[in-house]
Amino acid sequence: MEFEGLVAVITGAGNGIGRACALHMARNGADVVILDIETGPLDQVAAEIVKLGRRVTAYALDLTDYALVKKTFARIRADAGRIDILINNVGQTARERISEFHESSPEVWDFVINVSLKTTLNCTRQVVAGMRERRSGKIVNISSESALAGDATIADYAAAKAGVIGFTRSLARELGPFQVTVNAVLPGGTITRATERVPKEFIEENLKKVPMGRFNEPDDIANAVGFLASDRARFITGQSLLVNGGRIFN
Repeated sequence: MEFEGLVAVITGAGNGIGRACALHMARNGADVVILDIETGPLDQVAAEIVKLGRRVTAYALDLTDYALVKKTFARIRADAGRIDILINNVGQTARERISEFHESSPEVWDFVINVSLKTTLNCTRQVVAGMRERRSGKIVNISSESALAGDATIADYAAAKAGVIGFTRSLARELGPFQVTVNAVLPGGTITRATERVPKEFIEENLKKVPMGRFNEPDDIANAVGFLASDRARFITGQSLLVNGGRIFN
């Protein structure tokens, strides 16, 4: 129960990687706050956490709305007292709208960058002051192997997730003197609900490149996140951990 007595906030926790991270933290003793845009999936995850005997609070909101994020995190701090761990998981490609860059539109770029980069900035801004003051805290950002691989047809997503890596490294330098660690996990292809909305040929082409012959399960990512959020990783900061079955190396 390495997270006993700690409060962990997980964004995009209604499905997939976020759900797996929330359950991982709860199984290991954390009290959990889960955020997502859809109420129904959040309620389902909250019910699973209650069965594990942990405290859970769920908030449904659009994390691209800075004013709403600020208000919600103020409520979280008032209720929980502090935030010890932040897992920034929200992000997505343009899914069924992915295309080569010459066919893409500014509206799609804005959507992808807002969801895949600005949500991380929005939420992190709400926790850094408290972590600095307490001289403790863990921030884990979900980037993507696409930030390093530069996959075709998702240039906007690769750019946004490369931004998450740059943000992680800069923030790690700022918060290191306060004993706060900031790291990124870079998943490869992962089997989630969102996978069903990506063109089949894109999935098949990327699977061929994975030496271990399969995509991630969400728990593969949650295990890596859990390690970086724990005291076992207390002297690791500013790092980008690939979890991708060997498709590319960092």
